[in-house]
Amino acid sequence: MKPLALAVSLFWCVAAANSGKAATTGTSGTSGITGPIILHAAHLLEIDSGRTLSPGEVLIDGETITAVGTSVPHPAGATVIDLGTSTLLPGLIDVHVHLFLHPGAAEDLQTVEESVPQRTLSAILAARADVLAGFTAERDMGTEGAGSADTAVRNAIDQGLFLGPRLRISGNAIDILGGHEDANRFNPEQHVLSNADRANDSNEIVATIREQRKQGADFVKIYETGKDAFRDGTLSTPYQYTAAQLAAAVVEAARVGSTVAVHAQGEPGTGYAAQAGVASIDHATQLSDATMKIMKEKNIPAVPTFTVFEHFAAEPGAKAARERQILDYKIAEFKKQVAAGIPFAVGSDVGPFPHGTQAKELELMVKYGMKPLAVLQADLLNGARLMGMSGQIGELKPGYYADIVAVPASPVDDITAVERVSFVMKGGVVIKRPGAE
Repeated sequence: MKPLALAVSLFWCVAAANSGKAATTGTSGTSGITGPIILHAAHLLEIDSGRTLSPGEVLIDGETITAVGTSVPHPAGATVIDLGTSTLLPGLIDVHVHLFLHPGAAEDLQTVEESVPQRTLSAILAARADVLAGFTAERDMGTEGAGSADTAVRNAIDQGLFLGPRLRISGNAIDILGGHEDANRFNPEQHVLSNADRANDSNEIVATIREQRKQGADFVKIYETGKDAFRDGTLSTPYQYTAAQLAAAVVEAARVGSTVAVHAQGEPGTGYAAQAGVASIDHATQLSDATMKIMKEKNIPAVPTFTVFEHFAAEPGAKAARERQILDYKIAEFKKQVAAGIPFAVGSDVGPFPHGTQAKELELMVKYGMKPLAVLQADLLNGARLMGMSGQIGELKPGYYADIVAVPASPVDDITAVERVSFVMKGGVVIKRPGAE
């Protein structure tokens, strides 16, 4: 299909998929329901304590929670939604997504061959798939060459035009000339554009951050390491910015109340990122003892992104063996990180694999060494902090946004329950119910 025809087709798919679902009416904010809403289920999980309430009820008025307990007040005229044997928990959070990437084509070719309007329409569909899977908040970690197009996606979701999570966006990531996301493999005479915004020193980093902020970015993403290699049983990856250069970015972001997240696979780049005081170290495959000590002191979470590593390790072709080596190395290093007690957050790097399937990340973090409750707390408590929304999302408490999901079993007993979300509410709006789409 030609790009223009595909873009038009995507537009009508998006319109049909969202028709009648993004509109809100009534004081509850839920289409077709007026007045308060009471959610009733067999169980409700308290994320901070790990305690399970049985039964569990939540009273919602407008977009916020007003009461939580085994029994809550039932105001006159309230609508009761009985979710049977389900367990209620806060909406899931993915702090490392790529709405502007999709499976089926090489990442660097997507960014060259597909127009920004076409990729934006695809991003809207990706956002819808993610929220219907229970992810009510996400950090979009770079549009990979689509610039500030994620500003439009975030704003359209916030305005109720389309279904999607609460978004924090970065626009393009920041990279050095010839760095991790530069167009290094193409004919140089074609001057193929980088998938990131180039900045080669502290002054250029600050100027780039200011331009991105002007275009709507909520936070800064920086590529700190790459290209990765695996030699003699260990990861080798060059750093891109010094600790001082990253610190300049952190100071500039903090000036306007923002933060810096870094793509960093290994040392010394992961160490430089920790020294600079970034908000999160994403991928974090290789962390020295000294780096982990700093991360604990500064409460900097690692975001492992196991799901994308497993995806690449399972792909056919010669690269799979190398990717499997890196994954095995990553798993061994992760066990050391868990034993060291560093903080974690949950991010999947979804995009290369299908949107809406990334709850697998929580399962993998348990599989490779964390306790289920610890993974849920990493996802919801640390995720809320990285979103800049602590005290607003990530827990079911009065005054918090009514971002709520229902799963068929307690994820403390079976973490895979988060992969089977049957009910989704975001900001008091029911967007998915059992047996209905």
